[in-house]
Amino acid sequence: MEAPLTPLALVARGVRLYPGRTAAYDDDRTVTYEQFGERVEQLAGGLRRLGILPGDRVALLAPNTAQALECYSGVPLAGAILVPLNTRLSADEYRYILDHSGSRAVLVDAASYPLIASVLMERPDLLVVALREGASGTMTYEELLLSGDRVPLREESFGDERQVLSINYTSGTTARPKGVQLTHRNAYFNTVNMLLAMGLRREDVHLHVAPMFHANGWGFVWATLAVGAANVPLPVIDGEDALRRIATYGVTTLCAAPTVLTILMGAAHGKTREGVRVATAGAAPPAAVIRRVEEELGWTVHHFYGLTETTAFITYCEMPADLPQWELGPRTDFKARQGVALPLSGEVRVVRSDMRDVAADGQELGEVIARGNVIMQGYYKDADTTEQAMAGGWFHTGDLAVLHPDGYIEIRDRAKDVIISGGENIPSLEVESVLYRHPAVAQAAVVAAPHPHWGETPVAFVALKQGAHVSGDELTAHCRSHLTHFKVPSQIVFVSELPRTASGKIQKFVLRQQAQAGSAASPT
Repeated sequence: MEAPLTPLALVARGVRLYPGRTAAYDDDRTVTYEQFGERVEQLAGGLRRLGILPGDRVALLAPNTAQALECYSGVPLAGAILVPLNTRLSADEYRYILDHSGSRAVLVDAASYPLIASVLMERPDLLVVALREGASGTMTYEELLLSGDRVPLREESFGDERQVLSINYTSGTTARPKGVQLTHRNAYFNTVNMLLAMGLRREDVHLHVAPMFHANGWGFVWATLAVGAANVPLPVIDGEDALRRIATYGVTTLCAAPTVLTILMGAAHGKTREGVRVATAGAAPPAAVIRRVEEELGWTVHHFYGLTETTAFITYCEMPADLPQWELGPRTDFKARQGVALPLSGEVRVVRSDMRDVAADGQELGEVIARGNVIMQGYYKDADTTEQAMAGGWFHTGDLAVLHPDGYIEIRDRAKDVIISGGENIPSLEVESVLYRHPAVAQAAVVAAPHPHWGETPVAFVALKQGAHVSGDELTAHCRSHLTHFKVPSQIVFVSELPRTASGKIQKFVLRQQAQAGSAASPT
């Protein structure tokens, strides 16, 4: 009597129950649930007609579009493994991922085609499907949909829940990207967690701000479809366009990294649709950013934590029953915590190097480890790294956190981002949180720079709000009033914008390179 635990079953539910409702909006078309289901079944059939067999890898290079949304269900329905490609990689990185994954086909959008065109020309063996006019390939996406017999979106088509659904490649900074293998079972539990935590319902309209290729859109590529909600893809992170779509389609939920939320606030000027429920993750959001979102925009922030290796999320800052009655400041300070394990994710601990739990005092620092339903199957073709990451039967995140007396965890830093100055550990997130409290600061990142005496010293890169003015000395004084002296940045470097990944994470390795190269030698 068991049914396979796969997000395809959730999609099938939405298609079956809400045939006439809108599944997705695109600028030039509206797709009902009935049409969405038909197109997903046609895509699966077309891939099989192309010769794609169960277990074959099919890469997808596209911004957030309605067609891309179809691919997250259609490719696994064919029994194939989806390989979502980051839209900000170099040709060499695309070449490596296609080779490493052994992808047999590539679905590529016209907007992304120039990024990978040179690589595809070298690989005549690849089946290339052009999602929209402007990309060239073996056939167009619409031709593919009409080329085969439909694969029914029913249980008999779903296969084994422990089969790999997708291989998601992590961003490579000092080494080649690693292929994270996520199973149907992993994706199912993460998707249901999103349904529960965000309270998704039929009346919702979801704006896909976070790129779908990033941990499969955090699970929202399936969660919304399970309950008959509408999907509004945002192809490019653009504040003005996002706000236009929020107003036009009556958006009620969205997902975005903290740095992207600052972009939306900068474009809103305090005027936008109120009552939007926001899922934020990808980096620890400073309490000041959460406060601004809730105070200036009238939105409600839901804070999640996880990694690609945890199928997106393992914890959620679940609100205490009386949190809505708290004052705004204490409420948003609390929401900055990473929280507690999601209902279906598994176990989460904060441990010392000997794997013993840290004291629940909000002070002792340890590494976040996890095990359970959302932990990846492993790194593709990398048994040694998988074994290292899973040491002791737990997945080691590399994130450093404290455990509060109430059981909530709070990330203080990535292990690699901790600055060690004169033997003292300086969590960069702590310094960044103080910088974000200054009313002129829009974005902030703190990294280590070499120091001849102390070994390392903190350097802050800061982007100001539009029209704001503040000097480096003023920001330094602001930090001194909130931090012990050795944590105060030795330099403040003003930039127009911080380097970000496509998913909105600040690329600290780029800033570290600048600081180490001496480009942060003097405040500006």
